[in-house]
Amino acid sequence: MKIGLVLEGGGMRGLYTNGVLDCLMDNHFAADYVIGVSAGACSGVSYVSGQRGRSYRVNTGYVDDKRYVGFESLVKTKSMFGMDFIFDEIPNHLDPFDYEAFLASPMEFVTGVTDADTGRPVYFTKEAVRPGDSTLLRASSSIPVFSPVVEFMGGRYLDGGTSDPIPVQKALDDGCDRVVVVLTRDRSYEKSPEGIRPVYRHIFHDSPGMVRTLDTRHEVYNRELDKVRRLEREGRAIVIAPDRPVTIGRFEKDMKKLEDLYKTGMLDAQLAMPRLQKWVQERSAEDGKAE
Repeated sequence: MKIGLVLEGGGMRGLYTNGVLDCLMDNHFAADYVIGVSAGACSGVSYVSGQRGRSYRVNTGYVDDKRYVGFESLVKTKSMFGMDFIFDEIPNHLDPFDYEAFLASPMEFVTGVTDADTGRPVYFTKEAVRPGDSTLLRASSSIPVFSPVVEFMGGRYLDGGTSDPIPVQKALDDGCDRVVVVLTRDRSYEKSPEGIRPVYRHIFHDSPGMVRTLDTRHEVYNRELDKVRRLEREGRAIVIAPDRPVTIGRFEKDMKKLEDLYKTGMLDAQLAMPRLQKWVQERSAEDGKAE
């Protein structure tokens, strides 16, 4: 049995995912495969490297730092998030990311990005996260309109959650028999069409594929959510998600709200732990028979 962990993005809503993943580490739950987009990918790498609490520290420790998030960063760097600060200064100096442990981990790791020219999803394995270089994570977190396109390995990429917001099908295609899906929206959430169509149509006037992807993003999201619900009914997915609407924004800076969301993620993961541990036992039993 191959157990996958699927991590949705959501900017600062990723504090929920941080809580979930720290709880999984506290309970020694190790997936075989992890896939994340945007904030989900950024949280996922610290889970794979075994750095419990690191994602929480990164997302809360610098929230009042102008270099981290805000309109000043948007004016100076064309990104609401300070991309150089987040993807260079923090992982390489302020709160070092353990690239060696990440690459040595037996867990597979996949990051989803969106091709800025075609609007289609593209996926990279963990080997693309090179020591000292988090460009891939930067690309997966570059929100259209709010962040510039990132050039990486010959391509031009943007936020992975734009084209494949809940990459559960990719996990299944990569051989996962069962998946743990961590959502940063409540279970009843349904995505609506983007409200800034004139803006992104102007910005991406030379990339009709990207415009189409943004036009249909809500449809893709809702279809993927339906698939997750179906897998859950079939017993092939365990969904960990807030049970009520998340009221914080993608660029939230209210520490109380962020801490509460983190704690909610920890609690929800703890409640799911008996089912997760049952899967681990079944995986061990299957592995034993195979031997």
